[in-house]
Amino acid sequence: MLPPGLSVADTNGVTKRRYTRFAAVGAVALVCCLLLSAWIVVRLSDAGAARAVSSVTLLQRAPGPQPPGQPGLRAVAAPLAACEGRIERGPRRRPTLAVAGASYTAGEGPGDPAQSWAVDLARLLHWNAVIYGVPGAGYQRAGGGGRGPMDRMLAQEGLRGLRPALVIVQAGHDDVGVPLAVERSRVGASVALIRTAAPGARIGLLTTFASVPDGTPPLRATNQAIVAAGGAADPSLIVMDPLAGRWRYARARDGLHPTAAGDAWIARAVAATLAGHGLRPAAATGASPVICDVSVGRRQAGDSLGRPA
Repeated sequence: MLPPGLSVADTNGVTKRRYTRFAAVGAVALVCCLLLSAWIVVRLSDAGAARAVSSVTLLQRAPGPQPPGQPGLRAVAAPLAACEGRIERGPRRRPTLAVAGASYTAGEGPGDPAQSWAVDLARLLHWNAVIYGVPGAGYQRAGGGGRGPMDRMLAQEGLRGLRPALVIVQAGHDDVGVPLAVERSRVGASVALIRTAAPGARIGLLTTFASVPDGTPPLRATNQAIVAAGGAADPSLIVMDPLAGRWRYARARDGLHPTAAGDAWIARAVAATLAGHGLRPAAATGASPVICDVSVGRRQAGDSLGRPA
């Protein structure tokens, strides 16, 4: 029996409206699921693609005279996944450093990734390391070969398996011109990704470099956005700010990138900052650290494989 004042036509209309509403909600849910599935597939594809790219394992040379420009290191070509596997399967007697960065990390300046500040830092610390450098990459910019931005590169490094003690992101110079709100969001996303994939890691941001001591106003604005967003995302963040610190180091002919000596200076400056936060070198005993190095657009001295472009 129908309630007073309600006809069969009325009940049919209510039923149709409810069906339409449920169908619309179901369609939205289906679309969301499909989008999430596509995102997961893309992320997994990114990770698989990066871990298959050419990399080098940097090993200590035997004692004795060393070739010029390659003091104490020899490069052995290997897929990134294979190099990372050596760290993951190892005895974990020393901490692991993970670095994702732009041209400085890729060895621009000396023209050799094995002389980058990141490799120098790993050697100063006597830590295992996975280093991924893409010239032109930023928190927003994709950079060389479209391998960036930073959150994509971090996802490709396999942080969960590496369980790094420290993750450093070196980026910002190439993001000048990106809206500051977008930059802050992208920095926050990178820090959040690290926090999720490597919850036990400390996070360091190596911010912008400039060809002049104070940088340009747009560069300073980008730098400030990175520092602010990083600190908001992780109060324990370690900030290394070459622009604010007016870092002075030997530069290559382009006036921006460091020479090999400049990279060594940067590595010492970073190591000093890390020491102030309790991150100190491991004992230089036992087996040599494993350093995995991928630098897009560069060839490693001693490596017969061209870098992916």
